[in-house]
Amino acid sequence: MSLPAQVTAAELHPNGAVETGERSGASELIAPHGGTLVDRQLVGEPLLAARAALPGLRHIELDLRAFADLECIATGVYSPLSGFMGAADYRSVLSEMRLANGLPWSIPITLSIAQDAAEGISAGSQIALTWRSQPLALMRVDDRFAVDLHEEAVQVYGTADTDHPGVAALMGRGGLYLGGPISLIDRLPAREFADLRLTPSQTRAEFRRRGWRSIVAFQTRNPIHRAHEYLQKTALEAVDGLFVNPLVGATKDDDVPAAVRMQSYQVILERYYPAQRTLLGVFPAAMRYAGPREAILHALARKNYGCTHFIVGRDHAGVGNYYGTYAAQEIFAQFAPAELGITPVKLEHAFYCTVCAQMATAKTCPHDRSEHVHLSGTAVRGMLQRGEQLPERFTRPEVARILADAYAQAASEVAR
Repeated sequence: MSLPAQVTAAELHPNGAVETGERSGASELIAPHGGTLVDRQLVGEPLLAARAALPGLRHIELDLRAFADLECIATGVYSPLSGFMGAADYRSVLSEMRLANGLPWSIPITLSIAQDAAEGISAGSQIALTWRSQPLALMRVDDRFAVDLHEEAVQVYGTADTDHPGVAALMGRGGLYLGGPISLIDRLPAREFADLRLTPSQTRAEFRRRGWRSIVAFQTRNPIHRAHEYLQKTALEAVDGLFVNPLVGATKDDDVPAAVRMQSYQVILERYYPAQRTLLGVFPAAMRYAGPREAILHALARKNYGCTHFIVGRDHAGVGNYYGTYAAQEIFAQFAPAELGITPVKLEHAFYCTVCAQMATAKTCPHDRSEHVHLSGTAVRGMLQRGEQLPERFTRPEVARILADAYAQAASEVAR
């Protein structure tokens, strides 16, 4: 019997039940980072007790990044984190790219709070975390600490330049943090791509159902062009399955909107990829544009989804000229392979060579760059804004049409 090309979260768990506490050795799939798949979603009597406590608690409204981080913590994407980082983990991650217990971790996951909102909140307090005034989680405050945002920017992003979108977002949050475990007390609000918001428990269940033992993950915040397709299929030759896991959290204003990107992913997977060897599911995290450090975070998150391999291409998670072309690949050498537990697939930048008449990389193509068809993200956006058709050697025609239509519609709305 053939299996469906894609499954939804509802199909995997139609009654809303979620696997909990998966441990190393529970299956033949790769172990979660730290050995246990975190699940911070309360059920039963603890849930009823938590909801009953809400009226007496201080309510703290989450910003967009913290809301995305809450989802990643609660569902195990950020295992082994059970909450927002306290001072010890925060400082260790900044200086060593490790949690205080020595486990590799590259980017602080923190809850920023305004000074006035923090009045009266101290270690031992319990607070409610809200999104658009809806209580979503309880948090036990274990730590309240001030930080140097300039230092954090330099350590994480390699720069304190506020033209860097990640630095700008950081500097806009404030330097007072609360740390402590969270417990989800309500379903996360219905949002875009609900059917593709697969949790690590759900992807692991689906990988088992399909009989996959080796899975390569692909992270993207852009439409899949021919170069991406080449990298994905090159990796897919060596593993059982491909998990296309586009980021749909907050991105830069000039990035292609997530809804448009998702249309392009679905059409290209349907027409050009083997359905039984490909799974599409969204990555709810916010984009930080932290280059090498974010590549490590992205790899560890995909390990928690159950992936054994992770594609790291040219300028992964980069922006502008802040990072070296292959810095995101080089950073993996700072960790022993066993302690990361997921294998980076380090691939060269791909392009279409007019002489070879096929996709290639510098490792396989001997011809001059003038024969290579490649467009930067800036060039692509410029062509679309001018109403120009993207070349078929760069992107599949179906993807080009989706992007052209989206940009034409946006231009029409602006002109009204």
